[in-house]
Amino acid sequence: MNDRIDDDDSDKELAGLTSLPPHRKAHSYSQQLRGASTHKRHQRVRKHSLDDSRISSNIESSFYNSDSDDDIFSRSSSTNPAGGDEEYSEGNEVTQYQPLQEFVGTGGGTGIFKAPFRASVHPGRPPCLELRPHPLRETQVGKFLRNIACTETQMWAGQEGGVRVWEIQNSYEPGSGLGGKVRRGDEDAAPFCESADTSPTLCLAVDNGNRLVWSGHKDGKIRSWKMDQRFVTPFKEGLSWQAHRGPVLSIVLSSYGDLWSGSEGGNLKIWPWESVEKSLSLSPEERHMAALLVERSFIDLRSQVTVNGVCSISSQDVKSLLCDHVRGRIWCAGPLSFSLWDARTKELLKVFNIEGQVENRVDMSSVQQQDQAIEDEMKVKFVSTSKKEKSQTSFLQRSRNAIMGAADAVRRVATKGAGAFVDDTKRTEALVQTSDGMIWSGCTNGLLVQWDGTGTRVQDFNRHPCAIQCFCTFGTRLYVGYVSGIIQVLDLEGNLIAAWVAHNGPVIKLAVGCDYVFSLATHGGLRGWIIASPGPVDNMIRAELAAKELIYTRRHNVRILIGTWNVGQGRASQDSLSSWLGSIASDVGIVVVGLQEVEMGAGFLAMSAAKETVGLEGSAMGQWWLDTIGKALEEGKAFERMGSRQLAGLLVSLWVRKNLRTHVGDIDAGAVPCGFGRAIGNKGGVGLRIRVYDRIMCFVNCHLAAHLEAVNRRNADFDHIYRNMVFTRSSNLLTAAGMVPYLFLLCSLAFSTYLFWLLYSSGLPLVLSVTAGVSTAVHVLRGANATGGSSEEPKPDLSEADMVVFFGDFNYRLFGISYDEARDFVSQRCFDWLREKDQLRAEMKSGKVFQGMREALIKFPPTYKFERHQPGLGGYDSGEKKRIPAWCDRIIYRDTRTAPAYECSLDCPVVSSILQYDACMDVTDSDHKPVRCKFNVKISHVDRSIRRKEFGVIMKSNEKIRSILEDLCYVPEATVSPNSLLLQNLDTSFLLITNRSTKDKAIYKITCQGLSIVKNDGHAPEYSPRAGFGFPRWLEVTPAAGIIKPEQNVEISVRHEDLLALEESANGVPQTWWNEDTRDKEVILMVHVQGSSSVQTSCRQIHVRHCMSAKTVRIDSKSNSARRNQIS
Repeated sequence: MNDRIDDDDSDKELAGLTSLPPHRKAHSYSQQLRGASTHKRHQRVRKHSLDDSRISSNIESSFYNSDSDDDIFSRSSSTNPAGGDEEYSEGNEVTQYQPLQEFVGTGGGTGIFKAPFRASVHPGRPPCLELRPHPLRETQVGKFLRNIACTETQMWAGQEGGVRVWEIQNSYEPGSGLGGKVRRGDEDAAPFCESADTSPTLCLAVDNGNRLVWSGHKDGKIRSWKMDQRFVTPFKEGLSWQAHRGPVLSIVLSSYGDLWSGSEGGNLKIWPWESVEKSLSLSPEERHMAALLVERSFIDLRSQVTVNGVCSISSQDVKSLLCDHVRGRIWCAGPLSFSLWDARTKELLKVFNIEGQVENRVDMSSVQQQDQAIEDEMKVKFVSTSKKEKSQTSFLQRSRNAIMGAADAVRRVATKGAGAFVDDTKRTEALVQTSDGMIWSGCTNGLLVQWDGTGTRVQDFNRHPCAIQCFCTFGTRLYVGYVSGIIQVLDLEGNLIAAWVAHNGPVIKLAVGCDYVFSLATHGGLRGWIIASPGPVDNMIRAELAAKELIYTRRHNVRILIGTWNVGQGRASQDSLSSWLGSIASDVGIVVVGLQEVEMGAGFLAMSAAKETVGLEGSAMGQWWLDTIGKALEEGKAFERMGSRQLAGLLVSLWVRKNLRTHVGDIDAGAVPCGFGRAIGNKGGVGLRIRVYDRIMCFVNCHLAAHLEAVNRRNADFDHIYRNMVFTRSSNLLTAAGMVPYLFLLCSLAFSTYLFWLLYSSGLPLVLSVTAGVSTAVHVLRGANATGGSSEEPKPDLSEADMVVFFGDFNYRLFGISYDEARDFVSQRCFDWLREKDQLRAEMKSGKVFQGMREALIKFPPTYKFERHQPGLGGYDSGEKKRIPAWCDRIIYRDTRTAPAYECSLDCPVVSSILQYDACMDVTDSDHKPVRCKFNVKISHVDRSIRRKEFGVIMKSNEKIRSILEDLCYVPEATVSPNSLLLQNLDTSFLLITNRSTKDKAIYKITCQGLSIVKNDGHAPEYSPRAGFGFPRWLEVTPAAGIIKPEQNVEISVRHEDLLALEESANGVPQTWWNEDTRDKEVILMVHVQGSSSVQTSCRQIHVRHCMSAKTVRIDSKSNSARRNQIS
């Protein structure tokens, strides 16, 4: 790299210079400076010893000529700071600057310090239909998407305030833009319609038989929505009723058309289709009557399998419901167990755990066991075993035990509050059935488990270390979505076919429809992946999209002001803050401020560590600083505070100018302690991450290890912060504080009362052990949540950012120089010689710290250490220690450039230049001087609405692509015989489906298109479908789905089941369906056949007629006692 200092180049440059420093005058400049510092201070800006008028011309020419070593520092590639509409200033005036020279550290091109790869079209994943681009989180309050479902022509999404629907035929249309009719966050989304506001939607189910979409909600209601209505925003719901007292967590349509729903506490209910059908037929004016009719018809499965107060199924929340269409069964999955039900008879067939072991009854839940374990351990910690031992134990020893017990209890309950039990790494998160009839479950540890239809565990796989969030299946492929944002494609044997990073957040739902596999990310982004991907079509689309890059590329300039100040536990005047920040903030769009030593002291640090353990942060002093800085920036009028994070004495905060606010969001925070065993926040880093014009920027405020000789420790601190900084939402921090206030108070009391003894008598071992253990537990917990509990080290969050800025009190000193020498060089502005003595520069040059990062050439005096309230350079420490002046306070950054000449483009989307880098030497409120740095940042990003439109043009116009997609329409030839069946009571007949293809498998599925009563009146029969094209309860078809190999056939059993004997009562009302059953009935079975990867199906109709030859009534008392509220 041309802008990186190379040792050989440096030697050549230095060869023409004298090897000795400039001649020092006989008298001491430091004495003169001290004398000058006693002059009377005027109200105007003080002319101190660094003003240009105080510098002799010969010194200036000696150290700022073209032969200086610093001329080999590169200037930014941006030589003309952009202005115009995208610059932010008051009065539409932008101050013009020339970019400053920069020094680039070694070692930034490899490993975790390498800038992330960016391109107009990502080469590592298939091109996609971006139905809804990643919206800023702040725009989605109350509207977050949480689930999706596909119909034949539509995409439905459940959100926190109802549902929304996209017509896929309009999905290539551009969005409404910022001035459109949609809310913020949806400006670039494809056109859609929203429902009227409802309670948050938690689950969706598609009913193609009745052209309905069913939704389950947080308020316990189930609602229906018509697919074929003329959509306008807001559209209204259809039938709805109160299904559960708690939230409806999952719903599914059974093979017989009944609606099953699951809720908290393992509650499981069935809503018989007959009652739902009757309610759907009522007019809108009879909506209340319709809801009551359904509400009274439910079958409570939990009470049905409860005997003498003991329930056969788990009391854990229902995680997922799945219909096994092959065998006519329903799977109910909880976090740690499964229950298997017969969809026709509603009988419980089997209960088994995640290991496949059959359970006869459910013991005490793991939650109760965990609570008991915590309580027992607290008793052990706090209660002595005997009076004799209690008398022998010293007061201080009991204090030690109290602290350790309290801290350990906090750690355990905090872990519990985050939902991450050590024993629950195999919690079930998702469930799906593949076309071969096998069931797949996904766990939080990334484990894929394959089950057969009887609930027998067949095999398991671990293809990725992160938690599995969702599944979907198409043909002979299984799609798996992970918390890491990765989608994997597997075959039916579990072999990995392909994988790619689909989103930069967890993939929470997958759905198949309209020739796409759609994925929903937790941030609300919705993408469609072509069924043919990965394949040759990807390269074709990618090449055409890349060729149109200029059409959808947008560029912006943003100025960012970074300020850092070690405030030394003091406070600053408003004048000092205005001089530091307010005076140069008029033309910037983003202001980031980092403070160190906001508040220190042993008691405060211990209290801060305890608060961090339970997810609390901040202090009254920190809030004072935020408010005071806000006043200096005219917060509320010009700027808006976006967020902040405090870790003990470290504080970072961020403000955004109001006219830039619509393009900035997704703010996250992180903290990494480095002091006292990597547990206390007197040293460490706090960071904020934001998204600006769809580019990620991270700002990290650091306070590294002190003292001249601790260079290696400082390097290690940086490495620890860089690797372990994990950004999370503030609301996602551990919530154990509300759960265990008594533990927190106990821990705080113990810390504050006995801290003096802990610090001085025990030499800190207890504080280190307690706080390190607690802090590490919390940090590991957050990391485990991000990586699915894997021990594999994930790529650091900072490595994925487009721009990273480190600032703060790095504590790197000047080496090989005395106090007086340093003072003299400062007085002569010999900063180039002093820079050669800078530890940080030397370490960066050798690639040991801040690898590949950049810093502007320092042309201001060392900022440490000063006597408070003493102006001028005479304020440098003159006490007994006489600390050598040093540039402790620094600002260093990295953007997406891998070479100095890179221009801003989609391949290098963030290119920064430094316009100003100086220290406010007038400010005397601390022993450090505040430092500030102004960046001009060029940002390139994609107009995703326009790119989606171009994507649609390519899909419709490219003949090669259309030809490849047409190949997906291939359906293997299959024959079905016979075309009609005649059944009598308890008769069994057979269908034969033959795959005539010699090269492809045939995937079949049998549904019931409708049922009709044979009237023999000469009129054409009217067929009415059940929900989801389900079978009538008197008809059993097995297997109703499966795979047929080439030139093979499969025999399907079609059997009549006599359910007259199952007459019972529901809620005391006798059910009399025998009048209907005595009549002849006819159903149309539809056999759907498709290929292993085809998007189209062929259909064959089979007429099945049932004739009553006799009226046989059989009573099965045992079966009756096992069922409740059965509707035949």
